[in-house]
Amino acid sequence: MVVKKDKHRILVVDDEENIRLLYKGELEDEGYEVMIAGSGEEALTLFEKYQPDLVTLDIKMPGMGGLKTLEHIREKSLDIPVILCTAYGEFRRDFNSWASDAYLVKTSNLTELKSKIKCLLS
Repeated sequence: MVVKKDKHRILVVDDEENIRLLYKGELEDEGYEVMIAGSGEEALTLFEKYQPDLVTLDIKMPGMGGLKTLEHIREKSLDIPVILCTAYGEFRRDFNSWASDAYLVKTSNLTELKSKIKCLLS
């Protein structure tokens, strides 16, 4: 008997709605179940409730920023991959960003993001 595996669940966190919707659409087209959050606080609520398989996380957000959100996620789970997605390359040198599994600079081409997600979930 073959057991059907559920879709991988991804939590996309970004304060820009157009980025959230772009990632959601593209990743759903790849077969993932996608939840979106517009803030670190909302992300932590969804993280607790749905236990995603992977998180993409913007760094610069109002309120709780991405690095603080990452810290809270790591307190809850070291096993769930987190990809930092930012428009700012300088955060790569920030020691706190090293707790992520990947660091990507945002572009409109999501090929690298999709490839990194596939790699981290395999």
